[in-house]
Amino acid sequence: MNDSTTDTAVIAPGSWLGMVGGGQLGRMFCFAAQSMGYKVAVLEPDACSPAGATADWHLQAAYDDAQALAALSERCAAITTEFENVPADSLRRLARASRVCPSGDAVAIVQDRIQEKDFIRKAGVPVAPYAAVRSASDIDQAPDTLFPGILKIARLGYDGKGQRRVATREQARRAFEEFKQAPCVLEAMLPLASELSVVMARGLDGRAVMYPSARNEHCDGILAASTVAPGVVDDALMRQAQQAAGDIARSLSYVGVLCIEFFVLKDGSLVANEAAPRPHNSGHYTLDACVTSQFEQQVRALAGLPLGDVSLLRPVIMLNVLGDLWFDRDSGVQREPDWPAVLGEPGVCLHLYGKSQARKGRKMGHINITAPTLDEARRTASRVAQALRLDYRP
Repeated sequence: MNDSTTDTAVIAPGSWLGMVGGGQLGRMFCFAAQSMGYKVAVLEPDACSPAGATADWHLQAAYDDAQALAALSERCAAITTEFENVPADSLRRLARASRVCPSGDAVAIVQDRIQEKDFIRKAGVPVAPYAAVRSASDIDQAPDTLFPGILKIARLGYDGKGQRRVATREQARRAFEEFKQAPCVLEAMLPLASELSVVMARGLDGRAVMYPSARNEHCDGILAASTVAPGVVDDALMRQAQQAAGDIARSLSYVGVLCIEFFVLKDGSLVANEAAPRPHNSGHYTLDACVTSQFEQQVRALAGLPLGDVSLLRPVIMLNVLGDLWFDRDSGVQREPDWPAVLGEPGVCLHLYGKSQARKGRKMGHINITAPTLDEARRTASRVAQALRLDYRP
C-alpha cells in the first residue's frame, strides 16, 4: 500500500473533528478532543448512543447515508472511526474532501478475517494456521492439522460472537450451517500460554509510538482484565510484539491508533490473532496510567499533531464492567452495583459509558486500578472484584 500522504497540515484546536460510530470508544474520543479544544461531530443512527450524547453535533443517520456523509465532510477537516465494521466505502467517500484516518482501504482489510490474516502473514508476522471457508467443500478439503479448531465468521464478529470451537469436520460443517454459510476462517487451536496486545499510534509522518503491552485475560470471548506493569510481559517478547505491530502498521500505511492482539504459545513463540483499527479495550488503562491516553493519541494523529508520551506512570489493572453486574446471580433481579464500595478503594477510577440499559455480556464500563506496586494493585483489584461479585483472580 502507498505509505505517503500530502495532507499533513496541523488542524488547530477550535476546529471540527468527525467520528463515524456512536459507541463508547467514540464517547471517550469526544472527551479527549473536547478537552483539547476541538468540537466533535458524530455520525450514528442510534438516537441514544454514548458518543452521540456527548458530541457537539450528532448526525442521526445511517453510516452510508450520502447526505449525512456530505454534511459530515463539509463540516469536519478530519474524520475517524470508532469501530471496524463501518462501511469502508463510506470512509473512502469522506476522504474525497476530508482527511480520514485510518483510511478506508486499511479498514477494509482488517474488517474481513480472511483478508486480514492473509495481509498479516504477507507482512511477515506469523499467524495461526488457517483456511478460508467460503463453501462446505472448503471444510472437506481443509488440512487435518486444523482440527481441533475454531470457525470464525469473516465479517461482523466481535467479543467471541460468530465463533464456534470445532473438534471435527462434521462439527465445522454444522457450525458453517449455523452461520448461514457466510464466509469464515477455520483456524487451528494452538497451545496458548497467555495473550497480550500492543496498542500503538502512528502519525501522518510515519512516526509510531508503542504503549507498554498489556497481559490480557478473557472470559467467554470478552476481555475481562488487562494488567500492565514492568515485568508482567517479558521485555524481549514485548519488543518482538511491538516490532510485529509496527510492521503491520507500515504495511497498511496506517494512521491513527491501532491494536494488534497476540497469542503467546507454550513454546514461547508469538502469533498475531487480529487487528483492531481503533482504540482498544485493552488500552483503556492508558486513561489513568499513562501520560497520554490512547484517545488523546487518536486526536493527535488525526489532527496532525505530534504524538504524545506513552510512558506508564504506575502499575495498573483494568477490569471490564459488563451488564451482568446489574443482575443478582442468585435471583436474577436487576440491581445497581455497589459503587460506594468500589470507589472507596484507593487508586480506583470508574469509567461508565452512559448506556441506558444493562444487558448480560454488554460492555457498560471499565475500572482502572493504579497503585505504587503491582502487588498493591492486585490486592485492590481483588477487593473491587469481591464488592462487585466479579470473577477475577490475580
